[in-house]
Amino acid sequence: MQEKDHEPQMLTEAGDWRSRDLAVLWHPCTQMREHPDTLPLVPIERGEGAWLVGYDGRRYLDAVSSWWTNLFGHSEPRIAAAISRQAQTLEQVMLAGFSHAPAVRLAERLLAMAPRQPGRKPLAKVFYADNGSAGVEVALKMAFHYFHNRGEHRRTKFVALENGYHGETIGALAVGDIPLYRRVYAPLLSEALFAPSPDAYLALPGESAADCALRAADGLANLLDRHPGEICALIIEPRVQCAGGMRMHDPAYLARARQLCDAHGIFLIADEIAVGFGRTGPMFASQDSGVMPDLMCLSKGLTGGFLPLAAVLATQEIYDAFLDDSRERAFLHSHSYTGNPLACAAALATLDIFETDGVLARNRETAAKMAVLAAPFASHPHVADVRQAGMIVAFELSRDGRGRTPFPTAQKIGLKAYRAALARGVVLRPLGDVLYWMPPYCIDDAQLQLLAETTRSAIDEAVA
Repeated sequence: MQEKDHEPQMLTEAGDWRSRDLAVLWHPCTQMREHPDTLPLVPIERGEGAWLVGYDGRRYLDAVSSWWTNLFGHSEPRIAAAISRQAQTLEQVMLAGFSHAPAVRLAERLLAMAPRQPGRKPLAKVFYADNGSAGVEVALKMAFHYFHNRGEHRRTKFVALENGYHGETIGALAVGDIPLYRRVYAPLLSEALFAPSPDAYLALPGESAADCALRAADGLANLLDRHPGEICALIIEPRVQCAGGMRMHDPAYLARARQLCDAHGIFLIADEIAVGFGRTGPMFASQDSGVMPDLMCLSKGLTGGFLPLAAVLATQEIYDAFLDDSRERAFLHSHSYTGNPLACAAALATLDIFETDGVLARNRETAAKMAVLAAPFASHPHVADVRQAGMIVAFELSRDGRGRTPFPTAQKIGLKAYRAALARGVVLRPLGDVLYWMPPYCIDDAQLQLLAETTRSAIDEAVA
């Protein structure tokens, strides 16, 4: 124990953490050849609110919420205390044949706050998984298996959106449309159908974001018409295609998609993994459109950024289709840590903070300040677009500003901007040549000002 307690100090004094890391770790979403020079590793000792603090004492403003997971700031004491209390009574029990209070209470509260829609029966059941991608797998399998149990064996296809992203596991990857992630694995993937993206960045001259969304919805309608009786579900990231470059669309699209799914007898799966829990404004992005999905996937902010957990909310109709004397008609999907008590306790504390702190109202004020700080970027000679959905702001970089000519990939403009911002103490991990702000909700005025100033400096340095 004594040796372990001194380990962080040993790292700092020895100065060999980079070599030790590269000797044993394979980092996610990283070309490891870029380490240690092109993409320097940053050792983090602790988190404090919106800040990450390195072993060397350097502080970094976490402008991307550590891959969009952190809601209220690092080391939020109320969530940490909830996990500690739970760890003293029950750390884990399998959820097959057993139950525990945190899992039940969390399911009750998620269902109570889930999106509702007049004329539709509310979401009624919660299935837990370990992470967002696993949650998507659950939803896809549920949709397919529902129709299988009903004897509709031709329904084997899923519809997703061009430029969409739903995770890295094989099923989730099959309904993603970002070549960088899926191209090499294409031989392993089931066939999905891709509908035009409602991305407002793709609007035709003179076309509003709503017009663009409805034009894309017409494309979805045509696709569904061409495959009668073959489709299980449509899966969509409501309002923002996050990994696709923080591309945003008008709420009119989801409303029309809901109507089309009903007309064709298929399910609507809302992937709220990144956009749920207040990121776009309301608690869930689907609420921008007044729509209730048949299956809703939640993760990332669900535990406030503390522990991995996903929840899939389903209708009673879907649940009932699996009730039978035969186990083959049961949903036999499982994870060892399904409904982990510690993660559920963190999620319950997260929901408590939403209730007690007026988070969504405060977010509206913060989002308005972000809009003011982002507005001047619209005239920057190398910014093609500035877009915002609640607490998410994105800057699309280009060679000629509004001319929208992309930079050559080899120039790695986004990477250069990331390094320039990091040197100034701000984490701005790009999506290609798109920089974005998705900070923890605790970010204050001074930190927002630093974020805006650093973003401009980083862009200027990257394109110089």
